[in-house]
Amino acid sequence: MSNIRHLPEACTRVQSLAAGESIDAHRHDDHQIVYAGSGVVAVTTDAGTWFAPGTRAIWVPAGTVHAHRAHGHLDLHLVGLPATDNPLGLDTPTVLAVSPLLRELIRAYTTAPDDTGPERRRLRAVLRDQLRASPQQPVHLPSPTDPRLAAVCALLHEDPAEPRTLAALATATGAGERTLSRLFRSELGMTFPQWRTQSRLYHALRMLADDTPVTTVAHRCGWSSTSAFIDVFRRSFGYTPGTHNRRS
Repeated sequence: MSNIRHLPEACTRVQSLAAGESIDAHRHDDHQIVYAGSGVVAVTTDAGTWFAPGTRAIWVPAGTVHAHRAHGHLDLHLVGLPATDNPLGLDTPTVLAVSPLLRELIRAYTTAPDDTGPERRRLRAVLRDQLRASPQQPVHLPSPTDPRLAAVCALLHEDPAEPRTLAALATATGAGERTLSRLFRSELGMTFPQWRTQSRLYHALRMLADDTPVTTVAHRCGWSSTSAFIDVFRRSFGYTPGTHNRRS
């Protein structure tokens, strides 16, 4: 990432982003919680992309260079925490499950960022407790660095419905199947099928945020049937794709 801005303080506020709008690469000296009250937010670093619908939030540790992108209209809720205040004990970006209570706490805390009264301090204390108890969720699409692996991942990004096996993709990119399989595990921490599923889910969330019909999303993202897509989506996010935008 070039032209990186340095913001000493991570702001606490609500910010609206139109579909496709982005916040360019920057870093701040504070931790930050990123929550999309509507649409889907994607946070990208050199290590990959973390994406979150309204049932998830993204923890961005202090000093992390990152950029935001909106898929669908976003009511982006940002909560800044000092670098000395890390209730999660995490030093890498992480996707967190957002319970109904945590969702309302984030919304309430970000609507009056200039309030310094005792009620707000109590609200912050409960918010921190809920963050500490929030389960981590593996909604992350890591980025490859090896050019052979990058070539395969680029093909899958261009067409998430790409049906070829790893062996066929290896032939198409001039790499060995065993080498690619090893690289998926060593560089990305996933098997090839796991990475492809994460990639398809990422594209599915983007399409759903644009009000693409569920059946169309299933077809464009490579699932064998709409029911198969619904099953994988529900197991990953806890709700069906048909209710995605209504939940926002």
